[in-house]
Amino acid sequence: MNLIFFALVAVAFFSAAWRELTEIGTDARPMQELSEAAISSAGSAVELAIGLVGVMALFLGLMKVAEAGGLLTVLARLLRPLMTRLFPSVPPEHPAMGAMILNFSANILGLGNAATPFGIRAMQELNKLNPHPGTATNAMALFLAINTSSITLLPTGVIALRASLGATEPAAILPTTLFATLFATVTGITSALVLQRFFPPPAPAGPTDTGTTAEPDAPTRPEPPQEQAPEQAPDPGSQPDTAQPMGIELPAEGYPGWVSVLALLGVLAIIPLTILYGQAIAPWIIPGLIIGFLLFGVARGVRIYEVFVEGAKEGFQVALRIIPYLVAILVAVGMLRASGALGVFVGLLAPWTTPLGLPPEALPMALLRPLSGSGAYGIMAGIMQDPATGPDTHVGLLVSTLQGSTETTFYVLAVYFGAIQVRRVRHTLAAALSADVAGVIAAVFIVGWLFL
Repeated sequence: MNLIFFALVAVAFFSAAWRELTEIGTDARPMQELSEAAISSAGSAVELAIGLVGVMALFLGLMKVAEAGGLLTVLARLLRPLMTRLFPSVPPEHPAMGAMILNFSANILGLGNAATPFGIRAMQELNKLNPHPGTATNAMALFLAINTSSITLLPTGVIALRASLGATEPAAILPTTLFATLFATVTGITSALVLQRFFPPPAPAGPTDTGTTAEPDAPTRPEPPQEQAPEQAPDPGSQPDTAQPMGIELPAEGYPGWVSVLALLGVLAIIPLTILYGQAIAPWIIPGLIIGFLLFGVARGVRIYEVFVEGAKEGFQVALRIIPYLVAILVAVGMLRASGALGVFVGLLAPWTTPLGLPPEALPMALLRPLSGSGAYGIMAGIMQDPATGPDTHVGLLVSTLQGSTETTFYVLAVYFGAIQVRRVRHTLAAALSADVAGVIAAVFIVGWLFL
């Protein structure tokens, strides 16, 4: 992100400087416009974050009620039968299985901050089953491919931003996000399972005691990993093996298989219903979420008011924490737009991307999303703040869907693999990028079909 931020500002500066020197004698004042854009963009970023405080507090308060009621554990038990089939090399009762399930459950609810500690803990536990420390196993590659496909059923953060910017139907992106994230997840899983055949693990240093070589993910010869997390990541590995991430119980068993199958079929049935009747359903989504989460909390014996207030406090803090990130990226993008460089870039790509259904205004978002979550969030916010491409236009709906259905691939790989010092990622990056590309294609298709 350091390189991206510097590149955006440098391109804007030199573009404006070139215009300033070559357009002498005209009324154009590129450098003055650049200065004004930097100042106004910084102010707009703060105004955006302040406007987001209330909506973010509302959604995180509701999520806190769901979490306190045990919704994460319920989802984890639903996912467990499927997970044991996707990860046959991981023993069902191993802590890695529980941590992975909780990670996916948190992602499904859009709880990115909660998902990261679970994910790091899962990687550390998977590394204890790794016969080749420093090299990604098939289970690690599949886990991260699913993680980077952004399996999100409730894109609460994007809905909150759209609501703060005055969108007519903030939750209108729910059907498009469901479609795109499902397509990306299926692609990520398929790519990981296919590519693992072409990226075998390294040959063992010598024969085992029985004279045979170790299987790629065999849990029979675990070696203790070197657990040293990077500075930017929490270090759950400092806890004993019996510790529960964030105090949430790791499920020891799942629901019967038929219950999980029914739940999966229910989710799959919701997708075409939301696509076919999305316009009619959209006004009901936010009120339905509010009453649904509160009823769930009441049924589970949660003191919903006190818990909601605690979650709302976290929402307030989150909204304030993102101000520096928004200032940085919105200033860089605002300078790039004022310099004229962004217009040139859009003009060059428009003939190629427009026939494919990807407006050139949305292309920077699609390219930056795998690299930087804060950068992509800032670009999305800037696009939806622009009156020409507000939250209810085709471009605004597309960038909202891209943000909700794709993930910051390179950041996830850097943090999760850095936590266990894995340097040979094998096919992980290829599978993750396949999921990203599939998510973009699906988002472009479904948004174009529903809203054009």
